[in-house]
Amino acid sequence: MVDFSLTDEQRAIRETTREFVRRELMPLENEVLRRERSGRPGVEPGVIRDLQLKAKSFGFWGLGTPEEYGGMALPAVDQALISAELGRSFLPFSFGGEADNILFECNDEQAAAYLLPTISGERKSCFAITEPGAGSDTRSIRTTAKRDGSDWVIRGEKTFITGGHEADFAIVIAVTDPELGSKGGFTAFLVDREQGWTSDPIITMGPAAPATLNFDDVRVPADRVLGEIGQGYELAMRWIMRGRYIIPARGIGACERLLQLAVDHANSRETFGRPIGDNQAIQWMIADSEVELEAARWLVLYAAWVVDQGRHPQHDSAIAKLYGTNTANRIADRVLQIHGGMGYTKELPVERWFREVRLWRIFEGTDEMQRLIISRDLLRGHRKIGQHFH
Repeated sequence: MVDFSLTDEQRAIRETTREFVRRELMPLENEVLRRERSGRPGVEPGVIRDLQLKAKSFGFWGLGTPEEYGGMALPAVDQALISAELGRSFLPFSFGGEADNILFECNDEQAAAYLLPTISGERKSCFAITEPGAGSDTRSIRTTAKRDGSDWVIRGEKTFITGGHEADFAIVIAVTDPELGSKGGFTAFLVDREQGWTSDPIITMGPAAPATLNFDDVRVPADRVLGEIGQGYELAMRWIMRGRYIIPARGIGACERLLQLAVDHANSRETFGRPIGDNQAIQWMIADSEVELEAARWLVLYAAWVVDQGRHPQHDSAIAKLYGTNTANRIADRVLQIHGGMGYTKELPVERWFREVRLWRIFEGTDEMQRLIISRDLLRGHRKIGQHFH
């Protein structure tokens, strides 16, 4: 028997998160929009941290962090449900107590210097693999790390690094053996900003503020290798795979909020003496959005369920990210269209979401890469058509 119902615990987690978003995040949205209209950063410094500590007071801390580090160690499905609720607000909020999943490869000494301070919020990390000539093609990175005595010397440039301008250390994937390349020739390093790398912010069309990181012969002690020498590509793929169902999960919440805005507007806005919701053109946009939203929801939850089953998530996560992020873009576009000229202004949050969701089709794996993964799995026989429950 297939049971699509949530457990009592999952419903409680979802409702608690929804109430937190309604009570703590949504009231801040108008101020965020006002700040952005005046050219200032949307969220004042310290606001997110204060909210994270408030959430910690009722137990929401380290959703995916193992219990031995004080986290909740929630299953992937539960994390997807929470991400969907957080997506109902455009504030860049996530619960505290988290660390990059590959940071748990730290040895005891590294854990004390990097992992534990990141979980507690004392330190900020960023993950640096993308380069000007190596975006989707991660095997083409050129940043090198060469031995010099007991140290490694890193030279190269990373770009579009999320959180790179605020981070005080970076997880850097660099080439340590050009002949082996991604098959044992990449290594991950923990590199403190104070060791000499610099960052420059990149201005984007949306609220995201990635950075370019510059490594000009940055010297790193040998004990700052994360994991094993040559394990860098494996760790990088593990990091990247982590986000592929979380991104569209957040999109589900955004689409729920956007679609409700469209329904409310269609019922209240009148033209030619009647609500615009009486027009078939508007009705079909709303109907198509609801159908696609529900389809995306189940693809995302299925991908998360695959993770919880201990199965390789690549194929199902690629489907969820491809369909889910494209759905978010289509719904945002329809909702803006339904709102007409007001939807295009910065007085409403619609245009902000419109700009934000466009990024989701690019970062942590473009649409084209997801299609490549899906088609390759089928063409090479790694995945059978119709293969789901087994």
